[in-house]
Amino acid sequence: MQPRNMSMSGVVDLAAVKAAGEAKAKAEQARAEAARQGGGGAVAPSSLVIDVDEAGFEQEVLQRSAEVPVVLDFWAEWCQPCKQLGPLLEKLAQEYNGRFVLAKIDVDANQLLMQQFGIQGIPAVFAVVAGQALPLFQGAAPEQQIRATLDQLIEVAEQRFGLTGITVDPDGEGAPEAEPREAPPGPYDALLSAAVDALDAGDFAGAVRAYQNVLSDDPGNTEAKLGLAQADLLGRVKDLNPQRVREDAAARPEDITAQIAAADLDLVGGHVEDAFGRLVETVRRTRGEERDAARLRLLELFEVVGTDDPRVTAARSALARVLF
Repeated sequence: MQPRNMSMSGVVDLAAVKAAGEAKAKAEQARAEAARQGGGGAVAPSSLVIDVDEAGFEQEVLQRSAEVPVVLDFWAEWCQPCKQLGPLLEKLAQEYNGRFVLAKIDVDANQLLMQQFGIQGIPAVFAVVAGQALPLFQGAAPEQQIRATLDQLIEVAEQRFGLTGITVDPDGEGAPEAEPREAPPGPYDALLSAAVDALDAGDFAGAVRAYQNVLSDDPGNTEAKLGLAQADLLGRVKDLNPQRVREDAAARPEDITAQIAAADLDLVGGHVEDAFGRLVETVRRTRGEERDAARLRLLELFEVVGTDDPRVTAARSALARVLF
């Protein structure tokens, strides 16, 4: 199980990633301040299960996920399996005692969230960790399987993001909320904000320059690497004719340029597996420079989605099989 960068349309939502990153920095600062003062920042047990709608999603899920994994339960009143799964997840949220928070989302009242997560049926369960989304399972899974999935989620959150959960006040009162403190601006915030603004304005070349400026000083900057990959992709597809590209790809499966262009469009449209599968198949049937071109484009698309995404892991395995 590996998290992927939060995407609401198949391609990474950089504004959400940036907001989650800022939230994580603030959360870390608040935890350090609480530790310095000997405070705990405990919450009431009732706070472990919350109802979330579209208006509160950023604050209740994205920002909260900077402190603790948030498990999303997509349900509806008419869904019989939901009535079995929901109480089980609520019980486990209390039992795990702050290792994760359960956010319940009524799909009838929140159709946009359902569409953004690409949900085809309910119940469907996702997680968000440090602003990154992860599909967990669909349907009323058995309790043993759910526990194993939650244990793996918590392990990922601890090892990769240092999220050890939140403290629960057994008396149910919770600790008084501390006054919010603004995190000091990071050294690259202005450049990163300028890059996001350029992306929003369709100035993909400007976004590329801004991200490259960050990476020239900080080669490991995750947000800049992610942004650069997306800006490059959006710049490539900006002037493409989708219908013509898809017709060319269907008519000429051996044409490396046509297949690469179609894979770019697949990814921008949110068809991640299609994009990866197309390029893996192109690598399989080509040799020499053409094979290298398809392989390198596939690696670039991995960066757009996030190299820890489970779909990337599967595609890497498929790529290895056709290469070796």
